[in-house]
Amino acid sequence: MAELDDLVREFLVESNENLDRLDQDFVALEKDPAARERLASIFRTIHTIKGTCGFLGFSKLESVAHVGESLLSKLRDGELGVTSDIITALLRMVDNVREILASIAEGAGEGNGDYSQTIALLTKLKDGGPATVAPAAPAAHPEPAVSVAAAPVEEAPKMEHAEDAAHEHDNHPAQAAAKPADGVPAGANAAAAGGGIRVDVGLLDKLMNLVGELVLARNQILQFSAATENATLAGSTQRLNLITSELQEGVMKTRMQPIGNVWSKFPRIVRDLSQMCGKKIRVEMEGKETELDKTIIEAIKDPLTHVIRNSVDHGVETPETRRKAGKPEEGLLSLRAFHEGGQVNIEIIDDGGGVNIDRVKKKALEKGLITAEHAARMSDREATNLIFLPGFSTAEKVTNVSGRGVGMDVVKTNIEKIGGTVDVQSKTGIGTTLRIRIPLTLAIIPALIITSGGDRFAIPQVSLLELVRLGEEQAKTGIEDIHGAPVYRLRGNLLPLVNLNKQLQTGAPPATPGSPVNIVVLQADERQFGLVVDEINDTEEIVVKPLGKLFKGLSTFAGATIMGDGRVALILDVMGLAQKSNVVSESKDRSVHDTVARTDDSGQAKTALLLFRVSDTRRMAIPLSLVARLEEFPRESIEQSGDLQVVQYRGQIMPLVPLSKALAEQGLPAPAGTPAFGDTVQVIVHTRNEQSVGLVVDRIVDIVEQALVVQRTGIRPGILGSAVIEKRVTELLDVEGIIRATLHETTAAAA
Repeated sequence: MAELDDLVREFLVESNENLDRLDQDFVALEKDPAARERLASIFRTIHTIKGTCGFLGFSKLESVAHVGESLLSKLRDGELGVTSDIITALLRMVDNVREILASIAEGAGEGNGDYSQTIALLTKLKDGGPATVAPAAPAAHPEPAVSVAAAPVEEAPKMEHAEDAAHEHDNHPAQAAAKPADGVPAGANAAAAGGGIRVDVGLLDKLMNLVGELVLARNQILQFSAATENATLAGSTQRLNLITSELQEGVMKTRMQPIGNVWSKFPRIVRDLSQMCGKKIRVEMEGKETELDKTIIEAIKDPLTHVIRNSVDHGVETPETRRKAGKPEEGLLSLRAFHEGGQVNIEIIDDGGGVNIDRVKKKALEKGLITAEHAARMSDREATNLIFLPGFSTAEKVTNVSGRGVGMDVVKTNIEKIGGTVDVQSKTGIGTTLRIRIPLTLAIIPALIITSGGDRFAIPQVSLLELVRLGEEQAKTGIEDIHGAPVYRLRGNLLPLVNLNKQLQTGAPPATPGSPVNIVVLQADERQFGLVVDEINDTEEIVVKPLGKLFKGLSTFAGATIMGDGRVALILDVMGLAQKSNVVSESKDRSVHDTVARTDDSGQAKTALLLFRVSDTRRMAIPLSLVARLEEFPRESIEQSGDLQVVQYRGQIMPLVPLSKALAEQGLPAPAGTPAFGDTVQVIVHTRNEQSVGLVVDRIVDIVEQALVVQRTGIRPGILGSAVIEKRVTELLDVEGIIRATLHETTAAAA
């Protein structure tokens, strides 16, 4: 009985592998009905399954496979032509076989399923009768009964002639199940040719855990050896280090699988969905050989399926719509995968109509996900990313394809759980590109070790950009406040700062003013921010250990690791930390971390601007690059020096230019409702030639970034022109001109 159990188990594994390949072969055959070799390969696979299940006594499975084999025999012999209805019926047969195999794997025999309709349909098609086959909803393909993974091995040798191969299969049905189809890499099936062996994934996971423990022990020995002056110990330690690294690399390679293993199911899914939606879609794949850890492969399977379904349903248009738009009737869905910077990039690109921004905003407003004011201010890119909000869907009605509001938010959540990021870019009428960046593996990663609040933490290096240390003087003058948030001007860009002690509430006393500052520059969701820490220690490879159930809800931490001295260090979740500190937010509608010109979707240069009011009616702006600092002074600190109002500022006497008064002196009408100084004065500090000048405004409004189109509505001193900023007409202040005129007139009057 044990021998029979082993035989059944082997049959289940090999049959499921063959069925996955059949999905691809049937879709390819539909596009190229003249591919005789592929048709012969499909026939041999079904013949093998039928022959083996008959030997094992699975009569129901044998009857389903038999009628499919009979139909395939007529197709192979040229008595029938390949049609879409026949392919759909054969794919339904594959799904039925898969269901029966799943039931056998669960120990329930062949199950209670009734497959008489499938048998009758295949029989009718075999006899040449007409049959209209309604496309079935894409089945969720069950996994093989026994999950397996194998190290890369050479392909099994192929038969020279199809007839010889068929004869070989007829004589050895049990062995034939392991033979790969023509043109398909052998992979795990190479076991039949003696090129590899099947290894249970559980055993590989155990080996990976043991290697992880070995890495921890290696780290401890390296730390001990560095503190000991013993040449023999040092030599042995280095040897241990080398062997451990090679063993770690070898075991990790056994867990690596090509992403093509996941992609192989997508042509079938796209075919079935496109038939349901009345569309024509071609799938192209690039980089199928790109390898990822099996854990990552399993984690991205469902998110990628969601994206593919979304692209078919919402992305690619119907043939009629595409024809009117001057596009080919057949849409294109491209999948790309490639390695870059220690991560894997996956791109899903369709040439459909793109994301309808107005429709997305309308749906978000209807569901109460955003406010009308927010919708009016947000950029196209921010509006596009609304599709990732929970409960969001633009489908007009609920179908078995979409409309339930569950999908893209699941994609984003699941990808971020494994340390990845998701970004979507869309152009109306051209198409949509969704990019996913994920780590190669989750088991052992390089990390930066830092200390904050007396505890050590690890930061994954995939999120690390650079390290910055500010001396006493740099810390005193370089860190500024904008809207109450600390920022540091790094090479002309404003970098938001996040204090780790403050975020984690470590209870550590705040740093004394003027003390050195350590900044770890990180990137989350394409936004940079600086993490202020107490100490930066070193970089090393760490073994990622999952957090216990009690800590799973903490978005700040991604896991834990054991350091060389045996102490536990928590691994920081960079994305969670950025969201907690509001550096990255789903509803964030402004960005103060970047002042350089950018480019919007239409290719226009974007400029960062500071918006302010000089009165209740006058709205003005200046480029953020002209702003050194934003300050607020108490009224009593303002003094008079001749005709100038001044304030003591950082060891200097800084002149103040009240803009309402200065603009009136330039011949412009005095703004109505200009208030006098209140308890505090808001000042924009502009520095030129190491001399600071303060522009006194009534209220600082916001910092925005957009394409700037200046209209010169009249030559007026102090005003460069006007522009529409956030849908409102805004005057652009001539900073240099107004300062030069005001200070010159004041100096001349004093003389």
